[in-house]
Amino acid sequence: MHMADALLSPTVGLAMGGLSAAAIAFSASKIKKDELLEKKIPVMGVAGAMVFAGQMINFTIPATGSSGHIGGGILLAGLLGGAPAFLSIAAVLIIQCLFFADGGLLALGCNIFNLGVIPCLLIYPLTFKPLLSNGIGYRRLSAASVISVVIALQLGAFCVVLQTLLSGVTALPFAVFTALMLPIHLAIGLVEGIVTAAVLCFVYKARPELIDASNSAKRLAGISTKRVLAAFAVLTVAVGGGLSLLASANPDGLEWAIEKITDTLAEAETMLPTAFLPDYSFASDPENALGTSVSGLIGAAVTFALAAGTGLIISKVKRARRAKTNV
Repeated sequence: MHMADALLSPTVGLAMGGLSAAAIAFSASKIKKDELLEKKIPVMGVAGAMVFAGQMINFTIPATGSSGHIGGGILLAGLLGGAPAFLSIAAVLIIQCLFFADGGLLALGCNIFNLGVIPCLLIYPLTFKPLLSNGIGYRRLSAASVISVVIALQLGAFCVVLQTLLSGVTALPFAVFTALMLPIHLAIGLVEGIVTAAVLCFVYKARPELIDASNSAKRLAGISTKRVLAAFAVLTVAVGGGLSLLASANPDGLEWAIEKITDTLAEAETMLPTAFLPDYSFASDPENALGTSVSGLIGAAVTFALAAGTGLIISKVKRARRAKTNV
């Protein structure tokens, strides 16, 4: 559901960029108050890398000619909480834009809002957490995952339609575009919801303290996350370096909807000079399958560094301010 620059006017793109930047600043400020931040930093990095790898796998939506991939916002929020998850998904989207030409620079603000703000800062606190307010179990966790992902993707898809409409640079009819975007993203959301539920249930079985929203710093302090982190790391390497080769070649939900209306695929992303692996392939040899594996591994590594590094910097600032206050 990554938007391309060709769908947006500068006014809408810049406005959404400002809104997303404000959300990043808000989230950074909020996690400074998170007493569990230091414990979450490695999870931010590894889980963010896993989501990057997961987004490379487009799965076919049967009988449609379309495909979809996970967004990962609810998955990250279920593991980390809303604000840390949002910073992690923002890191994924920024890296995709800058290094892989996936989502243009003008569209970056829209993509961060649609795939990050909506699931992490809106749906997670308003839907996911309330559904678990009476206790966490496998059934409740699964239901909360599927319901939250579906709602988040429906809102995100509708925001794509609104942002395109407000931009006025395309001839996509509002009613028809909406009628195509919402059903296809409902199907994509159901698949992502099941994947999210499976991952969160695995973590809940291995280390329930990471999922339990009522845990305290004291309870978490003595808990090792090595098993979960190791499993995520193995999954990231397997998905990014291997399973990504099996990704569907069908257009994703947004491209499919545009193609149905215009009989042509969406225009290519704006190529930035920093995009050394455009479209997750070697620029000099786009047909070489090795480019996909290399992209998955490098992208996951850079995502880990950016997501974990962001958390580490915020943690150090927090400790420095605390030390200054104590003095």
